[in-house]
Amino acid sequence: MLEQVKTIITKFTKDGAEHHGVAHVMPLWLLFAVFGALLVLTWLTVGVTYLDLGRLNLFVALFIATIKAFLVALYFMHLRYDRPLNGIIFLFAIFFVMLFVGAVLIDTSAYQPTLIEGFAPEITGE
Repeated sequence: MLEQVKTIITKFTKDGAEHHGVAHVMPLWLLFAVFGALLVLTWLTVGVTYLDLGRLNLFVALFIATIKAFLVALYFMHLRYDRPLNGIIFLFAIFFVMLFVGAVLIDTSAYQPTLIEGFAPEITGE
Protein backbone atom coordinates (compact mmCIF):
# COMPACT_ATOMS: atom_id res chain seq x y z
CA MET A 1 0.00 0.00 0.00
CA LEU A 2 2.81 2.39 0.90
CA GLU A 3 4.58 1.69 -2.38
CA GLN A 4 1.41 2.51 -4.34
CA VAL A 5 1.07 5.84 -2.58
CA LYS A 6 4.74 6.57 -3.23
CA THR A 7 4.39 5.85 -6.95
CA ILE A 8 1.31 8.08 -7.17
CA ILE A 9 3.14 10.93 -5.42
CA THR A 10 6.20 10.63 -7.68
CA LYS A 11 3.90 10.47 -10.71
CA PHE A 12 2.48 13.90 -9.93
CA THR A 13 5.70 15.65 -8.93
CA LYS A 14 7.82 17.62 -11.37
CA ASP A 15 9.81 15.36 -13.70
CA GLY A 16 9.06 12.37 -11.47
CA ALA A 17 11.46 13.59 -8.79
CA GLU A 18 10.59 12.67 -5.25
CA HIS A 19 9.38 15.40 -2.95
CA HIS A 20 11.53 15.72 0.16
CA GLY A 21 9.41 18.30 1.98
CA VAL A 22 11.89 21.13 1.40
CA ALA A 23 10.42 24.40 0.16
CA HIS A 24 11.97 26.43 -2.63
CA VAL A 25 14.85 28.43 -1.21
CA MET A 26 14.89 32.06 -2.32
CA PRO A 27 17.78 34.48 -1.97
CA LEU A 28 17.47 36.84 0.94
CA TRP A 29 18.06 39.90 -1.24
CA LEU A 30 14.99 39.02 -3.33
CA LEU A 31 12.78 38.76 -0.27
CA PHE A 32 14.01 42.14 0.98
CA ALA A 33 13.52 43.66 -2.49
CA VAL A 34 9.91 42.46 -2.59
CA PHE A 35 9.40 43.71 0.97
CA GLY A 36 10.78 47.11 -0.07
CA ALA A 37 8.46 47.17 -3.09
CA LEU A 38 5.51 46.41 -0.81
CA LEU A 39 6.52 49.28 1.48
CA VAL A 40 6.83 51.67 -1.48
CA LEU A 41 3.44 50.59 -2.83
CA THR A 42 1.89 51.09 0.61
CA TRP A 43 3.41 54.58 0.75
CA LEU A 44 2.06 55.21 -2.76
CA THR A 45 -1.43 54.13 -1.67
CA VAL A 46 -1.35 56.59 1.21
CA GLY A 47 0.05 59.31 -1.06
CA VAL A 48 -2.74 58.85 -3.60
CA THR A 49 -5.33 59.58 -0.92
CA TYR A 50 -4.01 63.15 -0.75
CA LEU A 51 -4.71 63.65 -4.46
CA ASP A 52 -8.22 64.51 -5.58
CA LEU A 53 -8.83 62.16 -8.48
CA GLY A 54 -12.58 62.06 -7.98
CA ARG A 55 -14.02 58.61 -8.52
CA LEU A 56 -10.64 57.26 -9.64
CA ASN A 57 -9.18 57.31 -6.11
CA LEU A 58 -10.87 54.04 -5.25
CA PHE A 59 -9.84 52.34 -8.48
CA VAL A 60 -6.21 53.46 -8.12
CA ALA A 61 -6.15 52.12 -4.55
CA LEU A 62 -7.64 48.79 -5.72
CA PHE A 63 -5.11 48.58 -8.55
CA ILE A 64 -2.19 49.12 -6.17
CA ALA A 65 -3.67 46.56 -3.75
CA THR A 66 -3.90 44.06 -6.60
CA ILE A 67 -0.22 44.57 -7.46
CA LYS A 68 0.67 44.03 -3.80
CA ALA A 69 -1.42 40.84 -3.70
CA PHE A 70 0.42 39.55 -6.77
CA LEU A 71 3.80 40.26 -5.18
CA VAL A 72 2.84 38.47 -1.98
CA ALA A 73 1.44 35.48 -3.85
CA LEU A 74 4.36 35.22 -6.27
CA TYR A 75 7.24 35.54 -3.84
CA PHE A 76 6.13 34.98 -0.25
CA MET A 77 3.74 32.16 -1.16
CA HIS A 78 6.23 30.80 -3.77
CA LEU A 79 3.66 30.79 -6.57
CA ARG A 80 6.33 31.92 -9.02
CA TYR A 81 8.15 28.63 -8.61
CA ASP A 82 5.06 26.44 -8.58
CA ARG A 83 3.26 24.72 -11.44
CA PRO A 84 1.83 27.09 -14.08
CA LEU A 85 -1.69 25.75 -13.51
CA ASN A 86 -1.69 27.18 -9.98
CA GLY A 87 -0.75 30.58 -11.40
CA ILE A 88 -3.58 30.41 -13.91
CA ILE A 89 -6.03 29.52 -11.14
CA PHE A 90 -4.74 32.47 -9.11
CA LEU A 91 -5.21 34.83 -12.08
CA PHE A 92 -8.78 33.65 -12.58
CA ALA A 93 -9.50 34.10 -8.88
CA ILE A 94 -8.16 37.68 -8.94
CA PHE A 95 -10.17 38.37 -12.11
CA PHE A 96 -13.41 37.22 -10.50
CA VAL A 97 -12.71 39.20 -7.33
CA MET A 98 -12.20 42.30 -9.46
CA LEU A 99 -15.39 41.50 -11.37
CA PHE A 100 -17.48 41.13 -8.21
CA VAL A 101 -16.02 44.23 -6.53
CA GLY A 102 -16.60 46.21 -9.73
CA ALA A 103 -20.23 45.05 -9.88
CA VAL A 104 -20.78 46.17 -6.29
CA LEU A 105 -19.18 49.54 -6.97
CA ILE A 106 -21.36 50.08 -10.05
CA ASP A 107 -24.44 49.21 -8.02
CA THR A 108 -23.61 51.63 -5.22
CA SER A 109 -22.94 54.47 -7.66
CA ALA A 110 -26.37 53.92 -9.26
CA TYR A 111 -28.34 55.00 -6.19
CA GLN A 112 -25.80 57.47 -4.76
CA PRO A 113 -27.38 60.64 -6.29
CA THR A 114 -30.75 59.89 -4.63
CA LEU A 115 -29.33 59.93 -1.11
CA ILE A 116 -29.61 63.02 1.07
CA GLU A 117 -26.29 63.86 2.66
CA GLY A 118 -26.22 62.89 6.34
CA PHE A 119 -29.29 60.65 6.17
CA ALA A 120 -29.41 56.91 5.78
CA PRO A 121 -31.83 55.47 3.21
CA GLU A 122 -35.24 54.67 4.59
CA ILE A 123 -36.14 51.02 4.97
CA THR A 124 -39.75 50.20 4.13
CA GLY A 125 -41.26 47.07 5.62
CA GLU A 126 -44.16 45.09 4.31
